[in-house]
Amino acid sequence: MYLSSLYISSRIVTRHCVHVDSMAKCFPGFAGCSTTPNDLAFIIDGSSSLGLPNFETAKRWLINITSGFDVSTRHTQVAVVQYSDTPRLEIPLGKHQNGQELVKAITSISYLGGNTRTGRAIKFATDHVFGMPNRTSKSPRNRIAVVLTDGRSQDDVEDAAIEARAQNIVLFAVGVGNEITNSELVSVANKPASTYVLHVEDYKSIASIWDLMEQKLCEESVCPTRIPGTVNDQKGFDLMSLMKIEQEAQKVQGSLISERASQLSPRMDITHDTREIFPEGLPPAFVFVATLRLKNPAHWMKFDLLRVLSQDGVKQIAVTVNGPDKSVTFSSTSTLKKEQTVIFNDRGIKRLFDTDWHQLKFLVKPKRITCFVDGAYVEEQLLDPVVPIYINGKTQVAKKTSIETTVPIVLQKLRLYCDPQQSERETACEIYSVVRP
Repeated sequence: MYLSSLYISSRIVTRHCVHVDSMAKCFPGFAGCSTTPNDLAFIIDGSSSLGLPNFETAKRWLINITSGFDVSTRHTQVAVVQYSDTPRLEIPLGKHQNGQELVKAITSISYLGGNTRTGRAIKFATDHVFGMPNRTSKSPRNRIAVVLTDGRSQDDVEDAAIEARAQNIVLFAVGVGNEITNSELVSVANKPASTYVLHVEDYKSIASIWDLMEQKLCEESVCPTRIPGTVNDQKGFDLMSLMKIEQEAQKVQGSLISERASQLSPRMDITHDTREIFPEGLPPAFVFVATLRLKNPAHWMKFDLLRVLSQDGVKQIAVTVNGPDKSVTFSSTSTLKKEQTVIFNDRGIKRLFDTDWHQLKFLVKPKRITCFVDGAYVEEQLLDPVVPIYINGKTQVAKKTSIETTVPIVLQKLRLYCDPQQSERETACEIYSVVRP
């Protein structure tokens, strides 16, 4: 356990450089997954079918996931319920005020053994974790529960899950092994199942999904809205709507007869407070998609298609289109330096500048970024670990890099999806039958 603790401590330092709560206190506006106000409960199976070694593995999984959040009064509070025949509150919400205390508490949880009564455990968490009087008087917080189980429940889970969701508790279901049925996991979890249900073959494999679980919890924390018209109403940020581009720009023909687009002009100023656009920051992985047309003279200009600036003007996130060099640059925060930039100048990127309609897509992950044009792979590059952004600055669209002038491009789509798997669903089908004037 000593080695595990060392690993977890180094992981926290690597990810954030300094304690996030300290940063948030010193620098107002510092926001990301780790700083959102969450009530997060883990409802873990302690029945006899696990065995003690697997139970210890499950505890290490909890530790790894929670190390990605800032455990504090202002940010994430963590509770743990272990269940078999009867649920047991191992850690109440608010008991531990930092990650080190929480790690010790999770480590010391003893294994119950017994039957599997998942429904009773969900009901217990609804009433005795989220339903305690001291939770209702607090400021608004995300209410999230993760149910981890390896066997079919010996009681009804559906009614308990419905009641929990009625209390605005978001339920994730994580199944381990082949004893648990997918239908039961689906009945526990929120919809869609593709987002809220996870499954692994055994406890040896559970470590392979802690990054995925953490990403999903982050999405739930920082992505408050869904984008209408997408498959399963994907969570994310429709910047055409949020930045009021569709309302203010001239409507023109899009890439298809059925599509409408927005013609930007130098007289427009597409600038909004970041706090209005990304109120809780951004998740560690996301998909950036833009369907655009760089007509003359825009295809010769250098401009930021999207940029998120801190209060002192430092770029937090930026996608820069470089007409003279026929390249695109992605900029983000970094734990190693103030700003990191990645340049994409492969020949596949150059078609973006031919004055026709194209889709530019970035799949951004914590350690790498992949670029696509019109759905075709262009290039993948490494990224340094990023830190949460400051939301007390401005977010802008189509601005020249050195001045505030708006570049006259045509935009049909400008989105950030919180689920990285959306990269596979976003196929650029609106590009292949382009209507040319």
